[in-house]
Amino acid sequence: MLTCTRPSAGWLIALSVWVGAACAAYPDKPIKILVPWAAGGATDQVARMLAQPLSLAMGVPVVVENKGGAGGVIGTQAFVKEKPDGYTLLLATSSTNAAAPYLYNKLGFDPVNDFTPVVSLCAIPNVMVVPSKSPWNALRDVVTAAKHSPGGFTYGSAGIGGSQHLAGAQFKTAAGIELRHVPYKGSGPAAQDLIAGHIDMMIDTGSLGSIRAGLLKPLAVASAKRLPALPEVPTFTEAGTPMIASAWYGLMLPAHAPPEVVQRLNAEFNKLIKSPEIRNRLTDMGAEVLGGSSAEFVKFTLSELKRYEAIVKDSGAPKE
Repeated sequence: MLTCTRPSAGWLIALSVWVGAACAAYPDKPIKILVPWAAGGATDQVARMLAQPLSLAMGVPVVVENKGGAGGVIGTQAFVKEKPDGYTLLLATSSTNAAAPYLYNKLGFDPVNDFTPVVSLCAIPNVMVVPSKSPWNALRDVVTAAKHSPGGFTYGSAGIGGSQHLAGAQFKTAAGIELRHVPYKGSGPAAQDLIAGHIDMMIDTGSLGSIRAGLLKPLAVASAKRLPALPEVPTFTEAGTPMIASAWYGLMLPAHAPPEVVQRLNAEFNKLIKSPEIRNRLTDMGAEVLGGSSAEFVKFTLSELKRYEAIVKDSGAPKE
């Protein structure tokens, strides 16, 4: 006959101590930040900027893994299959977690139910850039050339649904011109081809380094006001083609992540992005530093998912 006995008070205390110790042990192995884009773009830059200081704060190695393709969708599909234990973070963007659901018939993940938002990091306005040897020196030069040669010029992007793709589509509509879209597997490869002159332009978020190096020329910024990092560059509105386009970046865990892990990571990342060094580096690349609670990031991502439905529809971007 099977009999059941009540656990002793001592056993319960021991179990409580063991569970508490297990929770307190996080993290006890390396943490990975998955970037669903190729190396070199703004998303990759933000992840690598944070990896080393996060490692120092958490006491474990922090590595960045790039898994690009399909406008960030391939890497995001892989991410949602990871364990929600706090050891794999996604550098999520407006492209993957707000725009992609309206651009792909078979997305492979639920933009709401497959994620645990941790913290909002920053937002970066897009900048129209052309090769340094381009004959264009102002936005009106691009518009005039495109009107004389409909479909004769190209703009690059990090992939279908990326912020550069949608910004380019917005620009075409706002200017009443036709351009050919050339998608890549990340901003880095697209920027390399732009510098080499294989494509004509990009409306990018991570080009300040190439601008300062004299490799690219900025023609306009897609923000409501001029960027402190590019004070001489007019906004699109000032240049005669009103439009605003920016990309946001944040960190997420897979669905059902432990609340204590979310809280720990949220606190650490808020400290990092508000530190003078990281804040200055983000500002230097044209970013607006955000931060805040995980609950605030949840509300933000839901509102952005709704907002991007109209942006994608207005852009005319076809669903893949």
